[in-house]
Amino acid sequence: MTIKPLADRVLVLPAPAEEKVGGIIIPDTAKEKPQRGKVVAVGNGTKDEEMILKVGDEVLYGKYAGTEIESEGEKYLMMRQSDVLAVVE
Repeated sequence: MTIKPLADRVLVLPAPAEEKVGGIIIPDTAKEKPQRGKVVAVGNGTKDEEMILKVGDEVLYGKYAGTEIESEGEKYLMMRQSDVLAVVE
């Protein structure tokens, strides 16, 4: 299944959460939600706001940004371009 965001939305593949910290294994319930990911699909933008993100961009986003979507066993986040805080270069 292919997911194509509409308007000013982007589809982000979150970076994996930390598994270990200093030799201590973190259980799933205590892992902090990642705030970094890779853009895998973008919409066309709107008449008021052009799409400046592109596929492949590494981005930072807010802790509670986006809606979780699961497709073919992979978890993604769908969010508005305005929910993205920065592009990591």
